[in-house]
Amino acid sequence: MASIYSCTECGTNLNLNSTHLFPPDFYFEAGNKGTLSFSFIDSTKFRLEKEDKLRPFFETLNYWGIQRKRTKLKCNSCGHLVGYVYDDGPPLTDSPGQFHFGPSQVIPRAPRYRFKIKALRITSES
Repeated sequence: MASIYSCTECGTNLNLNSTHLFPPDFYFEAGNKGTLSFSFIDSTKFRLEKEDKLRPFFETLNYWGIQRKRTKLKCNSCGHLVGYVYDDGPPLTDSPGQFHFGPSQVIPRAPRYRFKIKALRITSES
């Protein structure tokens, strides 16, 4: 049974498919609490806005990230902020990374579309 995810502001069906949903216990460097992460979205339903966010060094828990870039995901119908695109999805290669230190930004990673659960209205398709 599939779920339908729509925008809580305007009720538009965002065409998110639960088959593209990452499992809730999947580890992400930027965390996954209170959010749903998808590996694929229908780009016609969203407006993407680039955001450059410089974070102070002491706030970054991992060594790759004085500058983290994320992209805002907004509902195309009403402009409501529903989530962000992160670049900490699964690595696109099997490489253990530079000098075998594990994945770093050197390895291209799949995008992760992270939605705030509060920004989505989830209804089941019967």
